[in-house]
Amino acid sequence: MAGDNFDLDPSFTVLLRDLGIRPAQVLRRAGLPGDTFARQPAELSVADYYRFWAAIEAEGGSGGSGDGVGGGADDLAVAIGEAISVEHFSPPIFAAMCSPDLRSAAGRLARYKPLIGPVRLEVDAGSELTIGYRWPAGQTPPALLASAELVFWVALARIATREQVRAARVTMPEPPANPAALERYLGCRVRAGSTYSVAFAAADAVRPFLTENDAMWRIFRPDLRRRLADLQANATTAERVRAALVETLPAGDASIDAVTGQLAVSSRTLQRALHQEGTSFKAVLASTRENLARHYLTRDDLRTAEIAFLLGYNDTTSFYRAFKTWTGVTPDTARQGR
Repeated sequence: MAGDNFDLDPSFTVLLRDLGIRPAQVLRRAGLPGDTFARQPAELSVADYYRFWAAIEAEGGSGGSGDGVGGGADDLAVAIGEAISVEHFSPPIFAAMCSPDLRSAAGRLARYKPLIGPVRLEVDAGSELTIGYRWPAGQTPPALLASAELVFWVALARIATREQVRAARVTMPEPPANPAALERYLGCRVRAGSTYSVAFAAADAVRPFLTENDAMWRIFRPDLRRRLADLQANATTAERVRAALVETLPAGDASIDAVTGQLAVSSRTLQRALHQEGTSFKAVLASTRENLARHYLTRDDLRTAEIAFLLGYNDTTSFYRAFKTWTGVTPDTARQGR
């Protein structure tokens, strides 16, 4: 991610009210200022953003005191998908609506998603269109947020094409115990997978958007580019290095050369900037690996050897040694104690 703060669009209040959820109670439960929606822009940290979504789930489900839809996170995610309308869209998402088709929309939103949420989108437009989610390391997104993100793509496709588009495949690290309502909306089974992802058939990926509007896109594009540039400029060098490492480590490359290649800077320039921030490449690499390791160890679908590989280690022994240095315990002990 480029930075730690994300815009909360004021149109969120429209969606919450359409769901029968009182925005003021959501803010109160999340511990956010009562004037959050009135700020321009309203910026949330990752922790604030997650608490915001957890509060929506609590207020909209059985735990809320408002007039929410009831049920669990997945039922509420379906209600969000059914309630979404053009009035709810922030500029990056409205720009996606102006795209010629779902494949183009996914590419646009992948670029500008950091403006509106703490997540990276990974788009694979091969034989199918697959959209995967990469969340901040060491932090598990609220169930409602993760489910709503997947539901969004089906809602977007249906609104833009006016066709009852169905997902071809959906995966979650931990599928819901009672997925019936979610699966009915998505149009497919929810299967266990290493990441949150949604896939669409090739024909649906290129189905024309009736909402395509190139003139509106040309209006939105300069402002979105400026906002993205501002976000990246505000990120510290350490934050940019961490984001780059998340990309390079699974490919088996933990070197500073891989990171400098991603960031288009020289090794000397990068080291000097990190030194000015009171850290080093070695320290950022270690902290990034530790945070990722703690996150991966919460997942039962990843063996220790696979985690070592995802962290860029050549062998499991090196990972064991490093993890014990960081935490004082072995990865196996940490996994058993969670």
